[in-house]
Amino acid sequence: MNKVSWKDEYCVGINKIDRQHQRLFEFVNMIIERPVSDDDSKLVSEILKEMFNYAREHFSTEETFMLTNDYPEYLQHKTQHEYFVKTATELVENFMNNKSVTADEITEFLVIWLQNHILKIDIKFKAFYAAIIKSGIA
Repeated sequence: MNKVSWKDEYCVGINKIDRQHQRLFEFVNMIIERPVSDDDSKLVSEILKEMFNYAREHFSTEETFMLTNDYPEYLQHKTQHEYFVKTATELVENFMNNKSVTADEITEFLVIWLQNHILKIDIKFKAFYAAIIKSGIA
């Protein structure tokens, strides 16, 4: 799998959130670039643990922003975050316990989910935030 590159189209216009998104891509790239070995589960699990802890912090940042600004799609957005945590946790548990899931399959899920989430879900509050700025509320 090729590294994922940050693109301007991923920007939602909120610096802290954009930086956090970039950091999530960095975690994915760490897994993609890992040294090939017969048993890379320890390295992969360490990266994933750090990434998931960071993702929770990131989700909290987004959700706090949404609540603070009365974002109308907050509950739907939060549900997407919960889906990520649940699915990613299940994949990692399967990877660690019985190897029915590979590191590459986990990485593929992460890349697809992150790109889709940013481009289809997070991008919705880009316009919302721009309207707040324009109105002088923020």
